[in-house]
Amino acid sequence: MLLENKKALVTGSSRGIGRGIVEKFLSEGAEVWGLCSKPSAAKADLEKFAQEHGTKFHEICADVGNADELSEVVKAALAEAGGFDVLVNNAGITRDGLSFRMKKEDWDDVLRINLTSAFVICQIISNDMIRKRTGSIINMASIVGLHGGAGQVNYAASKGGLVAYSKSLAKEVGSRGVRVNVIAPGFIETDMTNAVNEEIRKGWVEGIPLKRAGKPEDVANTALYLASDLSSYVTAQVIGVDGGMGA
Repeated sequence: MLLENKKALVTGSSRGIGRGIVEKFLSEGAEVWGLCSKPSAAKADLEKFAQEHGTKFHEICADVGNADELSEVVKAALAEAGGFDVLVNNAGITRDGLSFRMKKEDWDDVLRINLTSAFVICQIISNDMIRKRTGSIINMASIVGLHGGAGQVNYAASKGGLVAYSKSLAKEVGSRGVRVNVIAPGFIETDMTNAVNEEIRKGWVEGIPLKRAGKPEDVANTALYLASDLSSYVTAQVIGVDGGMGA
């Protein structure tokens, strides 16, 4: 039980990678607060899953693009939990389009939800972690944030910004016992990637050395490592979970 007696906050918790991380943390003994934009169909299943593993799951809701609302909900969860040992900023959206045709609102929405929300949450949670002189922050970037992606200038900017933000934050809080790391997934089977044209999906898989798409569990296993004491001397790192796609 690598996370026994630990408390975690995971954003974007209702499906895909976020749900995979929540389930992995619960199975390893953590009590988890999952933040999503609205009440989800996953809540009852995750509560039952938590009970089966001798722990608890709490669903909280906020518009992560609304800084004031987000701040209020996170502060309330922090008070309820009495502090978090682990924070995973996973919430994110895409609004793809070629840069010369992109609407400014599509740029603003992606940056606000993918990057600014992580800053808002980290500012609240890291202050408490600093006070306790312990904690692990995991920010979810993307292979696109490292290598770029045509038609995704807004998404790439948000994820690349998250990498730079995380490395900078790690330097600020490391001396207080708080670690900050980044996971950069490649092609992972989620609702978001399932919406992509099948021909494009096949092309992506062909370009992956391991010749398969990743699963949410692949990312969740890496998050478990970074959340646990197994990575107690790991900070300011970007770990690619991409089957070699970004090599």
